[in-house]
Amino acid sequence: MYADSRSAINTMGQARTICDRIDSPWLGIAVDVYHTWWDDRLEAEISLCGRSSRLFAFHVSDWMTPTCDLLEDRGLMGEGCIPIQKIREWMEEAGFRGFNEVEIFSRRHWDSDQAQFLAAIRTAYIEHV
Repeated sequence: MYADSRSAINTMGQARTICDRIDSPWLGIAVDVYHTWWDDRLEAEISLCGRSSRLFAFHVSDWMTPTCDLLEDRGLMGEGCIPIQKIREWMEEAGFRGFNEVEIFSRRHWDSDQAQFLAAIRTAYIEHV
């Protein structure tokens, strides 16, 4: 989504290639479903990254359709169209054992009651991740 103006690395394949060329055990990939869900090679790339121990993080949120803002209109898991549970399965099958990080950048949610927002995050996580 930022390929036009803010990004030089747009696919997991590109990120994996860079990691492999640098070849450091300290370099890996944060798989953020918000930025990768559309990639038709995502499952294969997650598997390849798992084999080379490059899966460092897993970020979850959802893509709202239509979206009002590319950065700050992320949905709670289950509000949008990302197959989060399927992608999590791919991550786990590839050997990822780290935390699932909830990353909801959303003015709509930030402007709401934060105790209710936290409760909604918990429910969405349990039901959709």
